[in-house]
Amino acid sequence: MSEAGEKGLRVTGPLSRFGFLVAGLVFVLDQASKWGLLVGWDIAARGRVAIAPFVDFVLVWNRGVSYGLFQQDGDLGRWLLVAVTLVATVALTLWLARTANRLIALSIGLIVGGALANALDRIVHGAVVDFVLLHAGGFEWYVFNLADVAIVAGAAGLLYDSMTEGRKNAAKSG
Repeated sequence: MSEAGEKGLRVTGPLSRFGFLVAGLVFVLDQASKWGLLVGWDIAARGRVAIAPFVDFVLVWNRGVSYGLFQQDGDLGRWLLVAVTLVATVALTLWLARTANRLIALSIGLIVGGALANALDRIVHGAVVDFVLLHAGGFEWYVFNLADVAIVAGAAGLLYDSMTEGRKNAAKSG
């Protein structure tokens, strides 16, 4: 096998292992929180529950994507969203396997773990289990879950890295 081929397929580097560990942790924490609220706490029967002056738990079945966009009521849409998630996860995993940057490994791990957790929800429940509602002064944010938080944090990490790397590269060439 060529040297490039060996490097391209290698997924055992310390940063890829770190990213996969982060993904696994996010997946487990998200699924445990959802299971605990659905089964252990029976949030469906409780309705909206105040947790803090600005945080409530309320069960929402999200059949769309982020912010409830592109709601899918049928099985075709559901399985299409699962397929798109899995394809994106494979692409991110390939990127993770090649990264030498800790922030990128962390960020991709957060995104992959969150995406897979939400994909499992779609497979098992037909929709993503969302339950955290932030509100203040009559304003209510959309309902989300821990996987969503991880995905947003991961995307922010990738954005931050792209902006700081661009500045570093511009400083080197200037």
